[in-house]
Amino acid sequence: MGTHKLCQNLGKNLEKCVCTYSSCIKRGKCCECIDFHRERNEIPGCFFSPEVESTYDRSIERFIASHK
Repeated sequence: MGTHKLCQNLGKNLEKCVCTYSSCIKRGKCCECIDFHRERNEIPGCFFSPEVESTYDRSIERFIASHK
């Protein structure tokens, strides 16, 4: 990841962010969140149901299983 500009949509993004990992420094910074999870072969929490998201299992396998 490189240096990112201040997110102009941070307030708006935070209103919609469903991630329960509230201490994450990428919270509301969608571009940084996506980069972070892509590097780890994961999917950001906002793609999961609230029940699955709260397990913090962001694996692709968990995503697929939760949509069967």
